[in-house]
Amino acid sequence: MDKKAKNILFKTYWKNGWIDANEIQIDAADFEYAKSKGLMFEPLTISHDQCLDKIFEILPKISIDKVSTAFLSSLSNRRLDWRSSLASYFIAKQLVPHQYTKAVSGQSFGENGEVTHESYTCGICRDLKYGIIGDKDYINEDLNVLNFERIKWGGIRHGNLIYTLFDLQQLQIAEIPEPSTEDVEIFINILSIIKNSQPNDYPSALEKNLSTVLKSTKDERKILIEILACINILKPTSYDRPSRGKHDWTFVEYWRGEDKYNEEALNTYFGKYMM
Repeated sequence: MDKKAKNILFKTYWKNGWIDANEIQIDAADFEYAKSKGLMFEPLTISHDQCLDKIFEILPKISIDKVSTAFLSSLSNRRLDWRSSLASYFIAKQLVPHQYTKAVSGQSFGENGEVTHESYTCGICRDLKYGIIGDKDYINEDLNVLNFERIKWGGIRHGNLIYTLFDLQQLQIAEIPEPSTEDVEIFINILSIIKNSQPNDYPSALEKNLSTVLKSTKDERKILIEILACINILKPTSYDRPSRGKHDWTFVEYWRGEDKYNEEALNTYFGKYMM
């Protein structure tokens, strides 16, 4: 990854925290440079139906082996953008061919209880596993912020239709090396931490425990856990469990230490590395 282009992308959105949307600026020459290196993009306008068509066109060209290899190869060198696609691949596999079907996703109310605003999503996407978010149209969608999030954390919009498409497109053109011995060892150590979790451990405890085997920030570990939960390696044995305190977990919310990891899902994605 070109360091200068990465720096241009990062400084567009982040300076000790998110830069306010109204204050985002980028030099035209910098943008062209980052674009030439494949890290920044022109805005994208695409419909829900076109988005689905492109996902279904890409999926047969991406193997389970490639997404698994990308995930493992990200562990020692912290190429978090490679890590992201494992969840996007799994989510894309849940999709079924359909046209946008309008459904209310949210409402705002006035003082007298009247509806003052409604937001919409695709009802068919919403009713699939994980409640995929599908807008009718994406107008001048900012792909650069999606790429920033992929590279910095490993993606934070898994389950959003436009992110699924973008993530898979980037994986398709990426040259992914074979996982190193260190990568595989890190993954085995991650599995060991999961296996040795205390029965009542919440996801937050697992996140802290993983810091002993993975060079990472807290946010990076949280996304890694979410990815493993998304593909059912961290699979709850029950969904009748209380949440504790404020959290922003999505896929892993109901996992507890007693669940350990799901051998079937592990073998599906990483079986050849577990020999």
